[in-house]
This record gives sequence, C-alpha cells and structure tokens, in this order.
Amino acid sequence: MSPAYAERDLSEEEMAPVREAVQWMLTRHEPYPAVALDRHWRLVDMNVVSTRLMAGFGVSIGDSMIDMMADTAAVRQALVNYDEIVEHLIARLRVEYTHFGHDPVLEQGIAKLQAALGSEGAMQDGIRPAIIPAVYDFGGMRLSLFSTISQFGSTEDVALSELKIEMMFPADTATRLALEALATA
Repeated sequence: MSPAYAERDLSEEEMAPVREAVQWMLTRHEPYPAVALDRHWRLVDMNVVSTRLMAGFGVSIGDSMIDMMADTAAVRQALVNYDEIVEHLIARLRVEYTHFGHDPVLEQGIAKLQAALGSEGAMQDGIRPAIIPAVYDFGGMRLSLFSTISQFGSTEDVALSELKIEMMFPADTATRLALEALATA
C-alpha cells in the first residue's frame, strides 16, 4: 500500500510555486523580520531584516531556533524578557508535540528550553496578555516584536503542512521606526 501523503523537499521542481509563495511573503513583510521554519523549528529561509538581526546571534539558514533560544548567550543577553518568551515557546512546543504525536526532536527541545530556564518556570495562571512581545536590546536599540505564525492549509504533502512562516510585527512606534531605519541603512 502506498503512503497517503508525499513528503517532498522544498527544492524539488514541483515545489517551485511554494518556494515563490514563501519568498513573496518574506520579502513583502520587510522592513519587519520574517522567517520560514520547518516542523523542528529549523530556519528554512528568512528575509533580509531577519538575516541582519540573526547574524548577531550567529544564526543562519539550517540552524535551530530552539537551540538558539536555549544555548546562545547573546540571545539571553539581548532578550530583555527571556524567561517569559521561553515559557511561551515551551507552551507552543508542547501543543505541537501533542499535535504531531511523539516527536523526539520536539521532546528534546522542550527539555532543553526547560533546562535553560533553570526551573519549572513561573508560568502565570489566569488570563495572559493579548500579545507577548519579545523585547530585544541590541546595544541601545530596543525592539519590541510580536509574532504571527502562518501555515499552509489544504496540502497533500507532509513537509509542506509542517512549514511555518513566522512574521514579526512592531509592538510599538519606536520599534516600527527603528526597523524602517534599519531597512534603509
């Protein structure tokens, strides 16, 4: 019996329209950061603004965002609300772990992030804010960003159904102006 769904590589010719769609979304989102991620939160692609920002963390295409958050001292230093964002990421990964079934990469990522917090964390009970912006301080340039994650629907390909596009938006006017200035620099 043949499998019900294929799992094509994004580089395959028949995936050209998908690559073009991903590039269109990433490019059109500038001057704000945007990245494409696979099921395991590895960077598949990113726009120019994200490339500039990620370079400061030593992160590039193919690298794991989970590892970046857990292991990179520069992230811990730059991300003002590190614990809050890591707690939020752990919660997201737990949902994905439940959705995908037993996934050892996600399970290890959750454990790694939990260890990076140094405890069980301080997840607050009750109603959470509408958005939880990640607040970065890059040597005096403060960026406050919140994210939206898009995924492909109505797909008959496993890898494509697991591809995420994370687009970050400014949470305040100062961040919007700083990103617009960075884009023209």
